[in-house]
Amino acid sequence: MASGPKTNPWTYVSVGAHAIRKGEHGSEFFVLAPDANDSHVELVTMTAHYHASGDTSYRLGVGHTVPVGRPWLPGSNCDHLLVSLPYTFGSDLERCEDAGGHVQILWLLPITAAERAFKIEHGQEALEQRFESAALEYWQPTRPSVV
Repeated sequence: MASGPKTNPWTYVSVGAHAIRKGEHGSEFFVLAPDANDSHVELVTMTAHYHASGDTSYRLGVGHTVPVGRPWLPGSNCDHLLVSLPYTFGSDLERCEDAGGHVQILWLLPITAAERAFKIEHGQEALEQRFESAALEYWQPTRPSVV
């Protein structure tokens, strides 16, 4: 989806991952990006596929991290995704009702390996406080690490 009135970055959203449910709960994923680029489609598709694999230990939720296996974009130090709540957009985006229960919309936030290590050691809330203090421009691939 192109940038629009609520956000300047482009928004890429999975469609159908919610069919893999934990009880009455399904999940979809989105990433915000600085531009139109097929690599963002690949990133969201890769994550949804990982989540939907037959092994339930791969199911993703808030706080999980996913290695990308390469920089998010050329010149980026971000090579992991943090699965997070869509704080920037408020709680209205997070939960959608459907016939089978509800769908939780989760944010795939590109992070650095150092930020992932910090999250593991200090917790997600401490990392998110660092993001907030730094006024993180999460859509910028060349942003500096907050740790």
